[in-house]
Amino acid sequence: MKFKMEDPDVTEMKANKDNREYVLQAVKNKGKLLEFTIPEFQDDEEIVKTALEQDGEAMEFVSNRLRDNKDIALLAIKGAPWTACYVSERLKADKEVIMSSVKTYGQTLYYASERLRDDKEVVKAAVENKGLIVKYASLRLRNDKEIAEIAIKQDKRAYQFLSKELKEDEEIKIAVQME
Repeated sequence: MKFKMEDPDVTEMKANKDNREYVLQAVKNKGKLLEFTIPEFQDDEEIVKTALEQDGEAMEFVSNRLRDNKDIALLAIKGAPWTACYVSERLKADKEVIMSSVKTYGQTLYYASERLRDDKEVVKAAVENKGLIVKYASLRLRNDKEIAEIAIKQDKRAYQFLSKELKEDEEIKIAVQME
């Protein structure tokens, strides 16, 4: 029978999880060690920012209060755009936060508020990165020819998520065949 050895950094972090200075230094070197500290430190702005500067993916272990902090959210997204999924509902409705993510990770549109899924600038940025994400755009924007053309150019499979009207548009049909 084999035993899986725990990462020595994790073992050390668990042993020192309530030592602020130790935690601060540990997350400076390996941001995701934030997972193994006490909740109080997952809610400490200095510790959280330090962790996120090293690894945006540490956003997964940030307190709910700080997930509602715009600066924290933008810092995480800068390092790992997909972490927008961890931000608060309020920030999922913040255009700056969502735009900072969808430009390089179109899938974030899935987590965006209903209002932002109907924002042409946001949807355009998302489909330029990932055409299939047009599926999560508002019905109005799935019927927008410019959005449709961008989505199809990025991924012709986006055609299946367009409005019936656009699926019958001759230029759209040609665009799908060309890609």
